[in-house]
Amino acid sequence: MVVVLAAAGLFVYVRLEDDLNESVTAGLQTRAAAVAASGEASAGAAGDGEEGFAQVLGPSGRVLDSAGGTGVAALTTRERRQAESGEGLLLERRVAGIEGTTRVLARAGTGSEVAVVGQSLDDRDETLASLVTSFAFGGPVAVLLASLLGYLLAAAGLSPVEAMRRRAGQISLGGGEQERLPLPPARDEVRRLGETLNEMLDRLRRSFERERRFVADASHELRTPVAVIKAELEGVLRAGRHDPDVREALVAAVEECDGLAQLAEDLLVVARSGDGELPVRRENLSVDALLTGVGQRFEDRARERGRGIRVEGTGGLRVEADELRMRQALGNLVDNALRYGEGEIVLRAQYSKPGVTLEVSDAGEGFGPDIAGRAFERFARGDGARTRGGAGLGLSIVRAIADAHGGRAELMAGNGAGVRIWLPDSPQRPLREGS
Repeated sequence: MVVVLAAAGLFVYVRLEDDLNESVTAGLQTRAAAVAASGEASAGAAGDGEEGFAQVLGPSGRVLDSAGGTGVAALTTRERRQAESGEGLLLERRVAGIEGTTRVLARAGTGSEVAVVGQSLDDRDETLASLVTSFAFGGPVAVLLASLLGYLLAAAGLSPVEAMRRRAGQISLGGGEQERLPLPPARDEVRRLGETLNEMLDRLRRSFERERRFVADASHELRTPVAVIKAELEGVLRAGRHDPDVREALVAAVEECDGLAQLAEDLLVVARSGDGELPVRRENLSVDALLTGVGQRFEDRARERGRGIRVEGTGGLRVEADELRMRQALGNLVDNALRYGEGEIVLRAQYSKPGVTLEVSDAGEGFGPDIAGRAFERFARGDGARTRGGAGLGLSIVRAIADAHGGRAELMAGNGAGVRIWLPDSPQRPLREGS
């Protein structure tokens, strides 16, 4: 816009200057013709003596007659001869008694006389200066108004795109509602883009639902045969009279069954969760009973590995939570500690206003730098877990359960490996990841 206005201003300036020059020259030619025809300077006199003059010069260059603001000869001898030759003469110079620069026109008169007229260019220069001033002040205002108008027009044109962007940031494939992008009323390219994106969302949502149903069905189908195999193996173990190698193999098989059962439960949670949210049935639970039950569940496995599980006193704490979900979350943490940790596993709880903190820790090396930053992401596994199995779902399930209760899960700082789950005193709406 600045370039356009500058070009337009230059064009107007040049055109106006040319028109004014032509007007002045035309006036001078009329006056010079009158002086040349009459031989009298008064025939070409200007209205204001300080703005113009008229002269009749003799052969020697002497002023024979004069009218206007100057009585001094306006031409030199050479200029007079050039004007007398018939070609005429037009020039600009400063003339004594005339304001500013003067345009002088000379032409041959009667006999050997020369008619000379002049006109001050002050009016022309003031007009051009006024035009430049108008552009200097009006140009920025015009640019500002044009920019503001262009911004408003662009914002109005792009507002449907911004509306679609905001809605896209809120849409979740796992949500229950079939959310779609808003479409503008105009039948233009933006609307067609929105329609195409809505069709893509529908395809993605159908694919997501198929995968979620598949995972849920697979986890349901896995649980029963795994439970039967585990029961059979435990029955064989209780029968006794096995060689040490056979007993070790049976214990390993039972542990693998526990891992498969846990994987089936985790897959079921993944299938049922939507954007980190799970349906929970809260009830008033004894924290001591909750931790003790989880510890007893893994006591045999820990003993087989030569490790212990200790539950520290909870001081009679109680919490509003879903018992099955909390057992699953704590069970995942104890299972991780048995698989990848070392030393004694400690389950403890403490009041952390305004809620309760549950902790599971061991004496292992802790979370390495390769996994610490993404430990709670789905299918995240450290280098050690890749060599010792595991699907990488345990901690992501812990976070999903904590979020569903309105709490949070985080790694514990310090020596050893530990995870902390914080639950609020009273039920709250679930917190999304990143809240």
